[in-house]
Amino acid sequence: MDTTGAAPPANAIQLFNGKDLANWTTREGGAPEWTVEEDVIHVVPRAGDIVTKDSFTDCYLHIEFRCPNMPDASGQQKGNSGIFLQGLYEIQVLDSYGINIPGTGDCGAFYEQFAPLVNACRPPMTWQAYDITFRSPRFDDSGAVSEHARATIVQNGLIVQNNVQLLGPTGSASKMEVVNSGPLRLQDHKDLVCFRNIWAIPLPLEGSHTYEPG
Repeated sequence: MDTTGAAPPANAIQLFNGKDLANWTTREGGAPEWTVEEDVIHVVPRAGDIVTKDSFTDCYLHIEFRCPNMPDASGQQKGNSGIFLQGLYEIQVLDSYGINIPGTGDCGAFYEQFAPLVNACRPPMTWQAYDITFRSPRFDDSGAVSEHARATIVQNGLIVQNNVQLLGPTGSASKMEVVNSGPLRLQDHKDLVCFRNIWAIPLPLEGSHTYEPG
């Protein structure tokens, strides 16, 4: 089911209020320089990434993006940005429209780890939706990672990642420490990508171990 333009449910945390970036900072904790116009966040090239003030463990995330039309560009230079879960795991945002067999750097990929199962991209200048179910890493009693993060991604109504277990942080975050809770980070890759309608629903880490019939 295509969820582009979907309204957040009552139990969702609205990460973008459509008016300003009050819920966001730079990676250094300062005020973001990205702009907001008519319910849309616009990347300001070379202004740096932005991160939410909220942190998340297991969650369901909805986010919509729009890539610019860059007909003379190709590969990683064509409408590039990224959505980093917990600030560590990059879901690629890119104009990959029309690519027959997408790879680990294309839209819908976990960057350099898992290619999307199918190419679900719409043309540039068209709004697209990611619906992401994220399961945070688990740690043992000593604090070591016992199970890496998992995620399922639906792009424009098509499953592009099916419960993949990540190998650890991706790409530029690969040397960062794994955490059990972290913010959402949006990447400034110097392209005029836009975002809107960003909300999350925190999920319990596990269900009940008991059953008492009524």
